[in-house]
Amino acid sequence: MYKLAGELFPVCRSITGEGTRTTLRRIQKEIPHMIIHEIPTGTKVFDWTIPNEWEIEDAYIEDADGNIIVDFKQNNLHVVGYSSPIDEWVSLEELNKHLYSLPEYPDWIPYVTSYYKERWGFCVAHNQRMSLKDGQYHVIIKSKLFEGSLSYGELLIPGKSNKEIFLSTYVCHPSMANNELSGPVVQLELAKWIQNNKERKYSYRFIWVAETIGAITYLSRNLDTMKERIIAGYNLTCVGDERAVSYVSSKYGNTLADQAARNVLHFMYPEYISYDFLHRGSDERQYNAPGVELPVCSVCCSKYHEYPEYHTSADDMSLISPKGLQRAFDIYKEIIMSLEYNTKYKVNCYCEPQLGARGLYPTESFHRSSVTVKDMMDFIAYADGTQDLFQISNRIGVPVTRLHEIAQTLMAADLFSEVK
Repeated sequence: MYKLAGELFPVCRSITGEGTRTTLRRIQKEIPHMIIHEIPTGTKVFDWTIPNEWEIEDAYIEDADGNIIVDFKQNNLHVVGYSSPIDEWVSLEELNKHLYSLPEYPDWIPYVTSYYKERWGFCVAHNQRMSLKDGQYHVIIKSKLFEGSLSYGELLIPGKSNKEIFLSTYVCHPSMANNELSGPVVQLELAKWIQNNKERKYSYRFIWVAETIGAITYLSRNLDTMKERIIAGYNLTCVGDERAVSYVSSKYGNTLADQAARNVLHFMYPEYISYDFLHRGSDERQYNAPGVELPVCSVCCSKYHEYPEYHTSADDMSLISPKGLQRAFDIYKEIIMSLEYNTKYKVNCYCEPQLGARGLYPTESFHRSSVTVKDMMDFIAYADGTQDLFQISNRIGVPVTRLHEIAQTLMAADLFSEVK
């Protein structure tokens, strides 16, 4: 995951364009069944319209002595995303109207875009901005805005049921690691793992889209099917660093996706930070929108907006790590396994079953002899066919994956039946 993120880090992505297609094609090499869709410029998608495609070849600022002082080829964050083309000499006063910097982080380059209003601009470190001297500056942005398309990737993995678990991430930011590339590479590995798991109960819908406009476009084309089939979904973003584990709830925090996320995090990372939907900021906004109402929440590492490097040049490959990516993968893998295993069970006899006769309980009774099978006994006590594994797990303090193991043992002994 980390190696692939490093490979894709230099690519200049935006909500449309070749950078996004390059990224999607690279992911497609890993999962050839992924389909890349192209939706034409001007297409109405609910209340939005897909904008012109943006292409950029080069951009720089040159001083009066011919020195290039800001260079897109050195860092693609230097140009405001979707900047209009320009080739002009301007004064420092005029240039400053088109410069963006962060006084609070004077050595970092901010990430700025202007998708839906034509303008041009450059992003620079504040210290550099303050060092600029009076005079004339040559600003050049070799870009194009033209009728093209918006690209997104989609992978559907069928299971025994047509009910689906949905995973979404975005591929629309230039060179940032945690905020951009961690989601796509973790989601890719989850897709490969699920493809290799032939005993999956549910079907899986994966998408790699442009944030906001891409999610809206996808929903506009698939909403009826998604509402009919999706039982739980997750928006994967900011899942690469090691500093925090965070959870962002769905709109009301009461979906199966929320239950699974909270349950797994309680056992794996009980110190996780919980954020209400009022602190949303990514595509969970679209999936929870009125009329859409999909059961989608998010598990992050350091959540967007909550770490200082967010949307800056400091969100580089040093901010994420193989360990951080693996941690996120393991969390989502446990969530998916818990959803696969979740069901209701009913014990097949009245009163406590005689476990000792089946080799499931110590045959000698002594102080604390029942501790060794306490999880099993507690599970049996609540296996009345009305509680699913998440409910029982929360009550008795045993992870769903462990309850699944116990249930398989008890079913093999003809003591449990699954309630359909």
